[in-house]
Amino acid sequence: MSSAQPYTTRPSAARALFAWSVHAYTALSALAAFAGVLAVIAADYRTAFIWMIAATVVDATDGVLARLARVREVLPHFDGARLDDIVDYLTYVFLPILLLYHAGDIPRSPTGAVIACAVLLSSAYGFASLDAKTDDHFFTGFPSYWNIVALYLHVARLSPLVNAAVLLVFVVLVFVRTGYVYPSRTPVLRGVTLALGGVWALMVVSMVAALPAAPRWLWIASLFFPVYYFMLSLTLQARRRG
Repeated sequence: MSSAQPYTTRPSAARALFAWSVHAYTALSALAAFAGVLAVIAADYRTAFIWMIAATVVDATDGVLARLARVREVLPHFDGARLDDIVDYLTYVFLPILLLYHAGDIPRSPTGAVIACAVLLSSAYGFASLDAKTDDHFFTGFPSYWNIVALYLHVARLSPLVNAAVLLVFVVLVFVRTGYVYPSRTPVLRGVTLALGGVWALMVVSMVAALPAAPRWLWIASLFFPVYYFMLSLTLQARRRG
């Protein structure tokens, strides 16, 4: 009596190539981080922020491509999520805090170094937390948007000590288990969030293009989206708890 033998169907070469191309696309952010570090060393902070924007574009689009390519199905032995976390840590955490320290936006002293270390360590915890992303599409704890924080602190030209205090507030928020909206996946008001986010992104690009002196009215006006994002996150968090 014969018995059926289990087998797996190997993906076609074209599907495998597409899946590997998506992973390569994600990995490009590591190169953006390296280029950004070189720009910081050269005190070309505008270019460093441009590389951060480029990495953000990759991060905002690689998930769609990954689902289209079915990378988990085609390449089950390669962890694209881990790759994504590695490059995100470089571009969302390491590069922005390096820029703030090098530019003197936080004290270039042992105090500033401690603040930088607090950011790096807290976000390492945040990235490694198993509840960092929830099944209902929220980030848990402040989702390490240090590139955005760094841009606002850099253009606002506040004192280094004030900037250090702001950073410490966000460090604490990493550990507070509040749910934050995942803009491209949280279903509530997703269309509104993406539309407002698109307008805000254009304002951010304009701010970076205007560096080293972004217009005060522009960066203040652009705060509408961070305020909306935090208010929506807190409102939905209260609803989830209820």
